[in-house]
Amino acid sequence: MKRLFILAVLFSSAPVLAVDGMAILQRDCAVCHSLTGPAAQTLKDAWSRKGPDLFYAGNKYRAEWMTAWLQKPQAIRPAGLNYGEHLKAGVKGDEVDTATLPLHPVLAKADAVAVTAELMKLKPHDDLISKEKLESGSISKQMGEMAFDKFYGCLACHQIEPEFGGFSGPELYTAAQRLQPEFMASLIRSPQAWNPKSWMPNKQLTDMGIQKMVRYLDVIGKESANAK
Repeated sequence: MKRLFILAVLFSSAPVLAVDGMAILQRDCAVCHSLTGPAAQTLKDAWSRKGPDLFYAGNKYRAEWMTAWLQKPQAIRPAGLNYGEHLKAGVKGDEVDTATLPLHPVLAKADAVAVTAELMKLKPHDDLISKEKLESGSISKQMGEMAFDKFYGCLACHQIEPEFGGFSGPELYTAAQRLQPEFMASLIRSPQAWNPKSWMPNKQLTDMGIQKMVRYLDVIGKESANAK
């Protein structure tokens, strides 16, 4: 009994090794994601990438969302990063072939926290983020959707609720939950500043137009979160 007690004390007092988030990133994530940059400079390079760039993750994502998502990953792009690889002919046209979509690995909480901490350090584009000066304000869902769909044509590529909208781009009904608002504004202002070979067109929105789109994404983001 005395021997068991001593062993229990020794194990309970042993230091807990810290999780190395960067080691996990380099071992498990660098195969699909660029952690160091630069962004793709040619279409061939862009199409060869298996996952979105993460070398500016600290400029892009919300830390709390990233930690939660890594523990329970869900598809953000309905047809994957390179949507042409995951389509099949359907009755009404192209459909997403979900059987071909790869599943993202699930991380334990400690690993997710450690990986997120390292990703939040990756901020090479603070210069772009600092240019965005968002002001408080509001927009109705109806007016925001009209601009999003009718004026700018964004619905052709993005979904604003599950299975409503295009599938070549990421869904946007959780965008406000996962993305930093200044990043959303900067990406809308100049998609190619972040990714020279991005398919997203520059719609030349005014400062006010950008502000309204960020507010609209916030509106549908809160609606999506409340629906869960």
